Amino acid sequence: MTVKDDSFTNWMRREEIAESMIPIIGKLHRERDVTVLLHSRSLVNKSVVSILKTHRFARQIAGEELSVTDTWPFLQALTTLDLGPSQIDIGMLAATYATDDRGLTVEQFTAEAVAGATGADRIERRAPRDVVLYGFGRIGRLVARLLIEKAGSGNGLRLRAIVVRGDAARAGGDLVKRASLLRRDSIHGQFQGTITVDEANRTIVANGNEIKVIYANDPSEVDYTAYGIKDAILIDNTGKWRDREGLSQHLRPGIDKVVLTAPGKGDVPNIVHGVNHDTVKPDEQILSCASCTTNAIVPPLKAMEDEFGVVRGHVETVHSFTNDQNLLDNYHKADRRGRSAPLNMVITETGAASAVAKALPDLKARITGSSIRVPVPDVSIAILNLQLARETTREEVLDHLREVSLTSPLKRQIDFTTAPDAVSSDFIGSRHASIVDAGATKVEGDNAILYLWYDNEFGYSCQVIRVVQHVSGVEYPTYPAPAV
Repeated sequence: MTVKDDSFTNWMRREEIAESMIPIIGKLHRERDVTVLLHSRSLVNKSVVSILKTHRFARQIAGEELSVTDTWPFLQALTTLDLGPSQIDIGMLAATYATDDRGLTVEQFTAEAVAGATGADRIERRAPRDVVLYGFGRIGRLVARLLIEKAGSGNGLRLRAIVVRGDAARAGGDLVKRASLLRRDSIHGQFQGTITVDEANRTIVANGNEIKVIYANDPSEVDYTAYGIKDAILIDNTGKWRDREGLSQHLRPGIDKVVLTAPGKGDVPNIVHGVNHDTVKPDEQILSCASCTTNAIVPPLKAMEDEFGVVRGHVETVHSFTNDQNLLDNYHKADRRGRSAPLNMVITETGAASAVAKALPDLKARITGSSIRVPVPDVSIAILNLQLARETTREEVLDHLREVSLTSPLKRQIDFTTAPDAVSSDFIGSRHASIVDAGATKVEGDNAILYLWYDNEFGYSCQVIRVVQHVSGVEYPTYPAPAV
């Protein structure tokens, strides 16, 4: 047999294992609210090739490829356990088992590693928590996709309604057009599933989820209880109101909490999941998820502060253009943003640097920032230039950030790539808040310059969902527990 034949036989064997994984992963998700991960990447609803590619991607961060032959025994072991709602990382199970010298079987090791999700310690399923989207633009539609995707067994979060401008109701075919924009996206591709429209009842049905479309020009016009909505979390995607007084208008019968997908003003808490989400008080009804750029820079900034100390820093964001800019030169109330977005690099301001203090109040370093909008529709890069409290080396910085991306509590926020030819479009659809580009990193003495890619639409939307899961009480624990 030739080497070529050996490689092809090995591929077919791995395909067969990946095919066997799919029904087990699906059943765990539907019946037990268990999400199977591989180095923080969900394997739920993934194809055979996607599962194999996710395993192969591990070489980027762990140094060597992870095979389905390594993780398959751990997935099989999970099926023998009485699991409660949780997230279980079979990549981490395989990695930690390889370094364990106690002579345990895979079954024994797995049962011990996920003990908190079994028996008397396990979390019981919670009733679904209603969610309302106020606004249905770029972020609103991506958040809708994620909520529908995570509906799983029907527990957890349940998207009940979308509120859009009242005058749109008079436009012909409005509901069909909004459903079409949910179904097809020029950047993020086709919706994974089926969507139908019931115009008579003003309802969009997506993967069996009935979503009422409510037309209103002001929060006071909506009676959510009339739609059977109760104790809901409302996600305001409009950015029209950003302070407590304005956002409090949403706190009507049926609405329990309000989450803003823009930087909050005044005393509204700005929450970056993974960094300060555990500071949210149980009785807090209004909070902000800050901005996409704040979410991109705060986790790696915390990682650097924890290990090296940060004296001061500057962030320059090279940001994709947004709907706030004009397609062609036209009047705009802000400087420069009136110039054509697809034709120019546009210098503008960013509030991300000043927002760091809200998410990282213990960081004493002064962080400044600015932004340049560029002619790409999605994915941005933040260049974080830091003066550290001690001298270090490029190797030490990269080893630290690689380890943070693999095993720390920030592993869902920080990703890591060593790809030599990585460009912005490679990170469309990334679920991390930011991705460290190892090849671009520069370190000299006490100065470190990090290049952080981020999908400013989808990655940010994932952070929003994580915050909503946390405040709703359906953020299930991850096993094995990340190193602190």
